[in-house]
Amino acid sequence: MLELKGDERLDYLLAERLRIIQSPSVFSFSLDAVLLSKFVRVPIQKGHLIDLCAGNGVIPLLLSTRTKGKITGVEIQERLFDMAQRSVEFNGLSEQINMVHGDIKDLPNKIGFRNFDVVTCNPPYFSTPSDEEINQNEHYAIARHEILCTLEDVVRVSSKLLRQGGKAAFVHRPGRLMDILSLMREYRLEPKRLQFVYPKEGKEANAILVEGIKDGSPDLKILPPLVVYNDKHEYNQEIRRILYGEE
Repeated sequence: MLELKGDERLDYLLAERLRIIQSPSVFSFSLDAVLLSKFVRVPIQKGHLIDLCAGNGVIPLLLSTRTKGKITGVEIQERLFDMAQRSVEFNGLSEQINMVHGDIKDLPNKIGFRNFDVVTCNPPYFSTPSDEEINQNEHYAIARHEILCTLEDVVRVSSKLLRQGGKAAFVHRPGRLMDILSLMREYRLEPKRLQFVYPKEGKEANAILVEGIKDGSPDLKILPPLVVYNDKHEYNQEIRRILYGEE
């Protein structure tokens, strides 16, 4: 029987027949994570996938509906790792998803180099601010700010984990676009697909989705924009399809 701790709740995972443990005081997944899980191209029948900075396991859970491959999720915060582990067990996915509690910077030495076909990451978006500016909730501060890992850490480790020809996919903020593209090239992850996400028509983009190939040839494709809300502040058709499976 599933044990919920503190203010945890068991939510439906959107369009999928899955449930996920969430907590308003610890962690709840964002739309960015869902978009990344749908954006990345994955092998259907087999392969090895890994999600870095996995939080409560939302991306590994969603990826399990798109591939029969083995999935690893890595999370440094013990409380979030525990939530993810219990969600995986509750959904009967322990044979497919393996959650790892640890620091991504140590991963290649612990689990090996060039062993994965796909790496995904929804990393901390913001550089570490002063103590006065940072979120006083430790869980949210670590998830949002580059306290325990930087963007360069994420890209460097992703490259080390990927086999040649493997794919790395990230979601980030548009203001870090040049950082992420230059780091990907520096660490041999050639950017191949880029999509901008907009909150509404006429607004500035507030997220980017980018996928690269380890040692790929230069050929970046800009995908059609993804607009989240219409003028009535309702989800657009494509977002409804992604979130709820609606056509």
